[in-house]
Amino acid sequence: MSIKQIAAFSAKAKEDAALGAQLKACEKLKEMFALAKEHGFEFEEDALYPPNEPQFTADQLSARMAKALLRA
Repeated sequence: MSIKQIAAFSAKAKEDAALGAQLKACEKLKEMFALAKEHGFEFEEDALYPPNEPQFTADQLSARMAKALLRA
């Protein structure tokens, strides 16, 4: 399931400082998907948006990505 993949990728990025820095540097979804795929994770864009719960925190994402993905 895509949500589990997103959560696992987010958790790995929290544990791995280098991956976390690469994630924060992503300015576009396309870049984030490529990074996730490099690390063995695949998920669909639709799973990132409501009504699904956010799997990333604002401090994990660039300002642009946080604005797009963490809409309140």
